[in-house]
Amino acid sequence: MTTPTAVGGRGRWAAAARTRSQAALRAAARWPWWVQTLLLYIAARALSAAIFVAAARQQGPNPWFAPHPDYWNFISIWDGRWYQEAADNGYPSNLPLGPDGEVQENAWAFYPIFPMLGRVLSAVTGMGTLPALTLIAMVAGAAAALVAYQLFREFAGVRTAVWGVLFVSTFPVSPVLQVPYAESLNLLLLAGSLLLVVRRHCLTALPVVVLMCLSRPTGVPFAAMVGLLFVAKAWQHFRSPRDQRDSVTSLWPLAVLVVVSAAAALAWPGIAWAVTGEVDAYTRTETVWRGHDLVPFKPWFDTGVMLFGPVLGVAAPVVFAAAFAGLLMSPPVRKLGPELRLWCACYMGYLLVFLHPQTSTFRMLLPLFPLALATAFVSRSKAYRGAVLVMFILLQVVWVVWLWAWAQLPGGGDYPP
Repeated sequence: MTTPTAVGGRGRWAAAARTRSQAALRAAARWPWWVQTLLLYIAARALSAAIFVAAARQQGPNPWFAPHPDYWNFISIWDGRWYQEAADNGYPSNLPLGPDGEVQENAWAFYPIFPMLGRVLSAVTGMGTLPALTLIAMVAGAAAALVAYQLFREFAGVRTAVWGVLFVSTFPVSPVLQVPYAESLNLLLLAGSLLLVVRRHCLTALPVVVLMCLSRPTGVPFAAMVGLLFVAKAWQHFRSPRDQRDSVTSLWPLAVLVVVSAAAALAWPGIAWAVTGEVDAYTRTETVWRGHDLVPFKPWFDTGVMLFGPVLGVAAPVVFAAAFAGLLMSPPVRKLGPELRLWCACYMGYLLVFLHPQTSTFRMLLPLFPLALATAFVSRSKAYRGAVLVMFILLQVVWVVWLWAWAQLPGGGDYPP
């Protein structure tokens, strides 16, 4: 039988534990912003690592290694092997062709900055290419969290900005930030480019934007974003009364950024053309994984018909686009400011024009990371933000188990992550 003294003792112990916990949280809140951000990001990656380890223990036969691999082998599959190929052997001077004359899968689909850094680090340290790529991805992901915090602070207070970074760090596809994929490096460069544009440091942004355009195919929507910003700024300038106008030279830094962004966005397809002699070398390679040629918009309607039938399927992409436009007009998203909203609009427009929707689409939504801050803007309630966090973590489990772990489909192959 429990005595009142024992019950009271447990109550005092629980109260003391709560007090200590609250004191620890208050102390942590006084740490420098970069310490808080890094600790949260590292904790998120440790949680994702635990999910990877649990899934690896269940991994059966697969194309890469024996069943039940260790953590490091398990995270180094899928496109990680292609980045290793690009780092170790470069890019083919002739597009590989199959017996039917069609282009085969090859490294030209994978942008060069990430494998180039992996090759350099491997040569300097002597470590293997895949470990070098993994280390670069992990460091770049942590740096991306720091830059994202600075970007979010342009629009939000400290607490909301921290929550925004936490949502980015635990997003359902965030485990990709610790595997040898270029996503974390691209996220770092994209966040840096957006931060510099928001702060009007357009000339300083030039080298960052060039590197970003050579890390992953985000250059076209970025060039579209800064182009539309220039048009809006120019329109606003010439509509203003003459005595209230800034000097027209104030538009030149943005104009230069537009030109450089557009050139950098086309640089990788141009390099592929120059090396192989095939003007469409990049697009032909990129579409190998789709199984058909690039036709703007059409894959969305084809997928809609496959999922929802001939009537609803045709309407589904239109409804999706309208819903996303409505999202951009919602009060939480409007708090992001014109640059981030325009980026999200241009990037989603790019996906609608060029993307073949499939399971990899979830991973390709990561550049929409500013919407994580809008998610934090919805409510300051701890219950709401905690529920979003728990939902994201549970969806990480779904993403890793469903898409990262390999399980052969009846027709062969598996859904790519």
